[in-house]
Amino acid sequence: MPWIQLQIPADPDTADQLEDLLMEMGADAVSMEDAADQPLYEPDPGTTPLWSQTTVTGLFQSDRNTEQLLADIRDAWHQQTQQSLPEIDVTLVEDKDWERAWMDDFHPLQFGKRLWIVPSWHEAPDPDAANLLLDPGLAFGTGTHPTTALCLEWLDGQDVAGKQVTDYGCGSGILGLAALLLGADHVIGVDTDPQALEASRDNARRNGVEDNRLDLYLPGKDPDTRADIMLANILAQPLIGLAPRLAELTRPGGDLVLSGILFNQAREVMDAYEPWFTMDEPEQKEDWIRLTGRRKDG
Repeated sequence: MPWIQLQIPADPDTADQLEDLLMEMGADAVSMEDAADQPLYEPDPGTTPLWSQTTVTGLFQSDRNTEQLLADIRDAWHQQTQQSLPEIDVTLVEDKDWERAWMDDFHPLQFGKRLWIVPSWHEAPDPDAANLLLDPGLAFGTGTHPTTALCLEWLDGQDVAGKQVTDYGCGSGILGLAALLLGADHVIGVDTDPQALEASRDNARRNGVEDNRLDLYLPGKDPDTRADIMLANILAQPLIGLAPRLAELTRPGGDLVLSGILFNQAREVMDAYEPWFTMDEPEQKEDWIRLTGRRKDG
């Protein structure tokens, strides 16, 4: 399936902000590269590109209305910066072109004390750890973006043994599969994209996860099973709309973990969930935050 590729020139002071904007607009992958085409995918926390001129590239699903997407990006950028974006280069790319670049950049990553995300073609650095072998292909996260890292770090710090987990917006299945490797009993994954569900199933098999421990659904097809842990790494506005449904799917006393939220969106998301959950203070990584809470009785 081809993908809409948007390439936007940026300087070091604006590249990170532009990356975040493309993520907000629904990009399935974002990269930065210099004039020599040396990619830096989803930089580690606290780092910024050192190149004097950076190209920020966002990849969007091909069913998006390109003209509307461009207009929305330009309008949002102007609202944030009171400046206009330079010309945006638009092309269609095939999966294989991005997959090669992604494979070159993806290396084993540790989250907390017990959990590693390891490319399927790499040897695990710590064979005794919970090693999630991941091959998400083109569009889905590898754990390096702060939104995913925040969730993985939370999971590593919890006792998830024997628990029922729901990963709402599962993508490649990284969060749900990490929970299973850390001892969870069963995971339900939900995603709007059938390709995401396929990637989740492929990654489950790669990690030796039994079929009866992972069930995958499109929204509206998922059962009303109540989770001990509800994970949702999406974006702020969809999370706000999902609040009643995620509350319905979380048992009293169960944990809620939300990510994909910019710092300035935290209060609005918290307000949406506080009728059902006792919310904690946000945890921040770069411009992104993680929200956690516990389901109230009733």
